[in-house]
Amino acid sequence: MINAYSLNGSMKSLVPTDGLKHVPADIVWLDLVDPTAQEDAYVETLLGISIPTRDDLKDIEPSSRLYVEKDSVFMTASLVWRADGDDPQLTDVAFILTGGLLVTVRYAEPKSFKLFIAALGRGEPTGDGLTMLGRLLETIADRTAEILEHTVDRIDTLSTDIFRDRGKRRPPQFLEGKLAEISETHRLVSKVRDSLGSLSRLLTFLINVPIVHKKETEGSLCRTVAHDVETLSEHASFIAGNIAFLLDASLGLINVEQNAIIKIFSIASVVFLPPTLVASIYGMNFQFMPELNWHLGYPLAILCMMLSAIIPFFFFRWKGWL
Repeated sequence: MINAYSLNGSMKSLVPTDGLKHVPADIVWLDLVDPTAQEDAYVETLLGISIPTRDDLKDIEPSSRLYVEKDSVFMTASLVWRADGDDPQLTDVAFILTGGLLVTVRYAEPKSFKLFIAALGRGEPTGDGLTMLGRLLETIADRTAEILEHTVDRIDTLSTDIFRDRGKRRPPQFLEGKLAEISETHRLVSKVRDSLGSLSRLLTFLINVPIVHKKETEGSLCRTVAHDVETLSEHASFIAGNIAFLLDASLGLINVEQNAIIKIFSIASVVFLPPTLVASIYGMNFQFMPELNWHLGYPLAILCMMLSAIIPFFFFRWKGWL
């Protein structure tokens, strides 16, 4: 699908059969959403440039993601997609500046694009393609900041659930469930950090493009967004450190709980070992055992077994091991 956005923010769809030989002058943004081969060829004919395919976007070489060709600037960045769900992913998006026009090629629906298009729908002035790109990157940075804010809230909730009411013993299964949530949060933050690194490289490249130097307002906007991305990267690193601490603490608490269980079994074994020894002695079937003829032999053996169990128990209590 090809969506075209004009100077006043209005949208219309372009199809390969609409008979256009060139892009209308009032169009500043062409948004190719999951384009077909026919739509790629149509836009290439209109603009005289090569549109990156899905396989081209997956190329990780800097020379394939950031380059200038025939006065057209080609940039590719990885954006976080489905961050609000259980399976966050990265999707590669191409940004092309050519002849004062912005062209984007994407095969997913990042929320940042929806937010930006909604803002255009309110009739806000857009400017040329470079201005549109700067504002779009600003929206992407704002959306990334929102994801990190939600992640911080999620970490606070996890921390509260794990560390509150420490006087109350909890089964290891509870903490193991929290480990799964910590893992999901860590995966999301990792995706965000990868996305921010990609955006940082894109903005560094864009700021040094000659077309940006000629426009002070757009250049200032790009530099502001680059500073925001750098700040968000530092914040994401701080969040990743908190997640690592939470993970280590959870594993430590699980070990403490498991050690407490093992300690109970160990103490039980030590407490019942002396009575077992007494019972084993008098359970032997030798013919000459003087105690077998005692009238009080049975109650004395029982008393001996009870004392041999009670004395270690109170000794452990006195030592504070129970």
